[in-house]
Amino acid sequence: MSEYGSTPIVKSMKVVPVAGYDSMLMTLSGAHAPFFTRNIVILEDSAGHQGIGEIHGGDYTCEALRACESLVVGQPVGKYRGILDSIHKHTKRAKEDDGEGIQSLDISKLKFVVKAEWAIECALLDLLGQALGLQMCDLLGDGKQRDKVETLGYLFYVSDKNKAAKLNYLDESSSSDSWFKMRRNEMLTPEKIVEQAQCLHEKYGFRNFKLKGGVLDGHEEMKAVCALKKAFPNGRINIDPNGAWSLSEAIELCKPLENVLTYIEDPCGPEAGYSSREIMAEFKNAVKLPVATNMIATDWRQFYHSAALKSVDIVLADPHFWGFGGSIRIAQLLNDWGLTWGSHSNNHFDITLAAFAQVGAAAPGKPTALDTHWIWQDGQNLLDDAPRIVDGYLEVPEKFGLGVTLNMKKLEEANALYNKLPSHDRNDAEAMQYLIPNWKFDSKKPCLVR
Repeated sequence: MSEYGSTPIVKSMKVVPVAGYDSMLMTLSGAHAPFFTRNIVILEDSAGHQGIGEIHGGDYTCEALRACESLVVGQPVGKYRGILDSIHKHTKRAKEDDGEGIQSLDISKLKFVVKAEWAIECALLDLLGQALGLQMCDLLGDGKQRDKVETLGYLFYVSDKNKAAKLNYLDESSSSDSWFKMRRNEMLTPEKIVEQAQCLHEKYGFRNFKLKGGVLDGHEEMKAVCALKKAFPNGRINIDPNGAWSLSEAIELCKPLENVLTYIEDPCGPEAGYSSREIMAEFKNAVKLPVATNMIATDWRQFYHSAALKSVDIVLADPHFWGFGGSIRIAQLLNDWGLTWGSHSNNHFDITLAAFAQVGAAAPGKPTALDTHWIWQDGQNLLDDAPRIVDGYLEVPEKFGLGVTLNMKKLEEANALYNKLPSHDRNDAEAMQYLIPNWKFDSKKPCLVR
């Protein structure tokens, strides 16, 4: 028995930056590039177990993770809270981080909202679960609440990749999978959005859908919302314009659809000297719709002001923003207060999909259907045993810890792709230059409205 009793010790920590393929998805911030990047953390312990975690991509996050190695290696797995605390006490805010967060969807600030250490937390919980013979969800909050987690079909407008042929977007036109074929093609009309939803329903069983807005004029996007509700009358239909609309525009667009939309996510942003939290509180006074966010309540201090102003009803507390323990803590608080928890996502591999399953399984009450971008990355897995989405529900892995197994060959291939890229940071403006010359981001203009 070691000085730590029978607790395994972290013997090594490795950070592997990886890349995968993406479609020309449209958002307020522009068009997704042909590639997305992530960072994978791999911990090995003295019991021979491997723990893994996945987080935001880019060199900034990769360097932040590697700087933590000396605080992790040599520590007992069961001391994971203390390890995270030591990381937080040694961390300083970057000079470029002005504390504004992403309430205006400035993508360059996303790396400051997503905290690198949460990938380490995931890997430590993976190891601890294996050591104790428990699923990760049993280590969070009050333990496992469900065996499967409801998810929604995350719909996107997609532009014509052929207009940016020099960027080499992946072509899946020869795929035998109808969804894989479709997701790389242009989809900019209500009819195409409905077709997208129907294809996702057939493949994954989704009954509920969210449309990423902030792309076309708001009235055009609401036509797609109404078309979705007509095609799926019993489905829950939502839209997320990322705060692109003014307060008056948001009220005009949403009030007629109070019986169509299930909730509205971040309908408006900062305006006339007022923060998003204040503006969204005014929106809630005018429109009888639950309001969700992943922009104005991304940490505890922001949530305090959002709650005080009654700005939101649903907090999409992504564990990559809040941490795994933090995401469940906010889920418990929201449930006690009669509010709702959910989780937002970004482009990710299946390690994050497994993490979402574990967090969703531990969240108390009745969470809203979770977001996941994974359907846009499905087929390029890093795991031997990626969780499945069946009948609209994400299955929780049954094995101990995170419950999945890393495929080292696929990891190496994803790392090789990363190393070939000229830039590792997200840049949604580059592809937009092929669609609209000299395009620049404007948080109050949908990306295709110039």
